[in-house]
Amino acid sequence: MKTMLITGASRGIGAATALLAAQNGYAVAVNYQKNKTAADGVVKQILSQGGKAFAIQADVSKENEIVRLFSAVDNHFGSLHCLINNAGILEHQKKFVDLDYDRLQRMFNTNVLGPFLCCKEAVKRMSTKLGGEGGTIVNVSSIASRTGAPFEYTDYAATKGALDTLTIGLSKEVAEEGVRVNAVRPAFIHTDIHADGGEPNRIERIKESIPLKRGGLAEEVAEAILWLASEKSSYSTGIFIDVTGGK
Repeated sequence: MKTMLITGASRGIGAATALLAAQNGYAVAVNYQKNKTAADGVVKQILSQGGKAFAIQADVSKENEIVRLFSAVDNHFGSLHCLINNAGILEHQKKFVDLDYDRLQRMFNTNVLGPFLCCKEAVKRMSTKLGGEGGTIVNVSSIASRTGAPFEYTDYAATKGALDTLTIGLSKEVAEEGVRVNAVRPAFIHTDIHADGGEPNRIERIKESIPLKRGGLAEEVAEAILWLASEKSSYSTGIFIDVTGGK
């Protein structure tokens, strides 16, 4: 049975990916930062359907907790085949000139340093040159990396731009080591992240500008993530799937 670690998997896209992965035969490590109840709920649902999963708390903005997270996966599953870098934060909408240092540090620690360090730990375990069996990494980016999210989230957009660059560079570096690295770029998905940004009903406000005239579902993003994580995408690395309603 292949194993998958999903960061930030207690809600939204992460939770939907965990459930779909379990349905596709993966044993799933459900990482969460604060919401133990929600993470336990995801695990309980997987177990009730005959799958394998466990929840592990770790703050992926901190290196020592990332190391502890991967050690827990080692101890529980014995190996790691897939990493989904899903954890990320969004803060209230602000113009660029109003961004402060502490906010930028929080944003980049979680959305950039976290995925970088998680990728490092995953490659150390997956690389065939380091004794691993190969594997896949899927980074959850955002359409904001292409739009820049002006007047709202330029800091968030910049972190996702960095994640896109990481995806391209790392994919080329570890391609000969049996590790494929790809990304999805969702947008306008019905999750709690819009409330984190201070506008829970943001999708309703902008949906007429979306070619498909609606927001997306976390489950629709999960389908793209699972394709990239699986052998169905075996000849793809360094690519991006935009799940944005045509925007």
